[in-house]
Amino acid sequence: MTTLITVLVVLTFIGLLYGFYKMQAKHLKFSTRVFSALAVGIVFGAIIQFIFGTKNSVTTQSLEWINIVGNGYVAFLQMLVIPLVFVSIVGAFTKMTASKKIGKISFTVLATLLGTTAIAALIGIGTTLLFGLQGAKFTEGTAETARIAELATRQETVESLSIPEQITAFIPKNVFADFAGTRPTSTIGVVIFAAFVGIAYLGIKRKSPKEAEFFANLIDSLYKITMRIVTLVLRLTPYGVLALMTNVVASSDFNAILNLGKFVVASYAALLAILIVHLLILITIKVNPIKYLKKAFPVLSFAFTSRSSAGALPLNIETQTKALGVDDATANFAASFGLSIGQNGCAGVYPAMLATIVAPTVGINVFSLEFILMLVAIVTISSFGVAGVGGGATFASLIVLGAMNLPVAIVGLVISVEPLIDMARTAINVSDTMVAGLVTSAKINELDLDVLNDQSRVVEAEA
Repeated sequence: MTTLITVLVVLTFIGLLYGFYKMQAKHLKFSTRVFSALAVGIVFGAIIQFIFGTKNSVTTQSLEWINIVGNGYVAFLQMLVIPLVFVSIVGAFTKMTASKKIGKISFTVLATLLGTTAIAALIGIGTTLLFGLQGAKFTEGTAETARIAELATRQETVESLSIPEQITAFIPKNVFADFAGTRPTSTIGVVIFAAFVGIAYLGIKRKSPKEAEFFANLIDSLYKITMRIVTLVLRLTPYGVLALMTNVVASSDFNAILNLGKFVVASYAALLAILIVHLLILITIKVNPIKYLKKAFPVLSFAFTSRSSAGALPLNIETQTKALGVDDATANFAASFGLSIGQNGCAGVYPAMLATIVAPTVGINVFSLEFILMLVAIVTISSFGVAGVGGGATFASLIVLGAMNLPVAIVGLVISVEPLIDMARTAINVSDTMVAGLVTSAKINELDLDVLNDQSRVVEAEA
């Protein structure tokens, strides 16, 4: 009987997938299909949990099949991270009209990303204190216990390294190993290698323009092929979102979520505050925040539903160049660097909140200036090398907690609400990269105000 019911649940899910296929065939807007998938996934997951519960064999067996779609979609996004980063950064060099601007572009992008991360850390600390979460204790269930055990093993890979050693670890010793993603910091390793390739190209361009032109054409071809692959993967987004949300809701322990409700509210309050900071920064360079939000909405909503900064990379670059008026080189630098450096949500606010919550349990005064400054500094430095698809916030939190000698169990205790918070965190990460692009392009006087002020210039994901 269990098998029969499981088959019926899976067939219902397949029917929902077919429904979204028909929506695509009728050319309904991409954003409409994605948000519809989000809503249907929540409802379908809630129905499964209401009828069968989270531990029932029907639920677990059904989700194993449903997760083929969800986990497969995430795997495809992970597949794209390294190629996207490499061709985007090298492509930024080949598209650069004036090589003398490379230093100013790199410095301004990094300064904006890291500066906003420091602000995000301060906001995370302040929000935690405002909501009175310092020293809070959360219920530990079966899932949390398993997660804590897993994190203890993972912590061993970072706890033995000092901050200087962790920074040194970003340097790629074997670029082919980093292309294979064998290290947690492989993404930043590829970023560094791609930057070297780009700088080498600029040198060859001056001495051997013919060979440089051939290389530039090759990179341009690789870029277009990679973007085409990205387009094919992005078309799967509604199906992936449907499966992921069904799994999240059907397998979530709502009692645990209620227990962590205050933490969720505090997290969203902090992330909203960071978005406001982004808008205030844009005002300083005379960019209308309302126009920015309207034009950035497609990519921010995609990041929110897919929970993937890397998956949003091509849409991010297209939005910056075709809707916001950012020059090509800056857009590629900002979007690519932002995948692994200074993610405001995952590497800024989240580790800072967890550290502030757990610090009083080991006798640390979280109101002391020494603690706050130390935490902000460590969060900012450790924001290098955060992955662009899933797990980045966990990795950043382990580094921060380990560097401050704080217990890492808190990371496992909030696992129940991790997906819920991660959606907003990812959107904030992507917003930060676009703000970095706008600020940098304005600083080098390359910001196209005609494109920025043209309300019709909006990029949809399927484009």
